[in-house]
Amino acid sequence: MLKSLILLACIAFPIDALAAETTYPPPAETATEALLRVQSSNQQASSRPQQQTARERDQSMQRWLDSYKYQIPDFFRWEKVSSEKN
Repeated sequence: MLKSLILLACIAFPIDALAAETTYPPPAETATEALLRVQSSNQQASSRPQQQTARERDQSMQRWLDSYKYQIPDFFRWEKVSSEKN
């Protein structure tokens, strides 16, 4: 009798453990994720097309070109860069 109860408990325990599994809700969406989703889906796009003036284009191009005037600091330079496996 005792053996049959132990056997029944051993068989029933895994089934009970599977039934008692808790399911967790998916994590809440952060503000950043929500903004990125809205941006990528184009839901709140402006109906007016945005345009640059010629002066704004020239200024942005000059700012980009000026960014190349600075030397690269020594701590960013590598002695050897390779993708080969040694």
